[in-house]
Amino acid sequence: MNDKANDAFKTISEVSALLDVPQHVLRFWESKFSSLRPLKRSGGRRYYRPDDVAVLRRIRQLLYVDGFTIKGAQKLVRSKKAATKPSAPATASSLSGKDLAAAMAMLNDVKTRLAALKQQLNH
Repeated sequence: MNDKANDAFKTISEVSALLDVPQHVLRFWESKFSSLRPLKRSGGRRYYRPDDVAVLRRIRQLLYVDGFTIKGAQKLVRSKKAATKPSAPATASSLSGKDLAAAMAMLNDVKTRLAALKQQLNH
C-alpha cells in the first residue's frame, strides 16, 4: 500500500484506507473518544500517531466486529487505557463506586449478548 515505516505518522486518508473506514467516520470517532487526539497541522491536516492507529483499530473491532454501541466501546476503550497503567489487580472492594458501576454495566452487556447468542443458536 505505502512504503512508510510502521512507526511513522499517517494521514487521515492513509488510516482510512488501512482500516477500510471512511474519513468522516474517523473524524466522528475523534469527537466520541477522548483518547483520540491526532496531531493537527496548519489547515487542519490530521497526522495519526501509531498509538492513535492502534486505538482506531480497537474501536473499529469493537463497533464493526464485536457489535458494541458507541457508549459500550467508549467504556471499553477507557477501561483498556486504565488497564495499561501499572497497578494492583482490581478487586470489588478496591474499585470506586463509579468504576464498579461501569464494570457491572459492561458485565451485564456481555451477559445480555451471550443470552441473545444462546437463543439464536437454539433456534
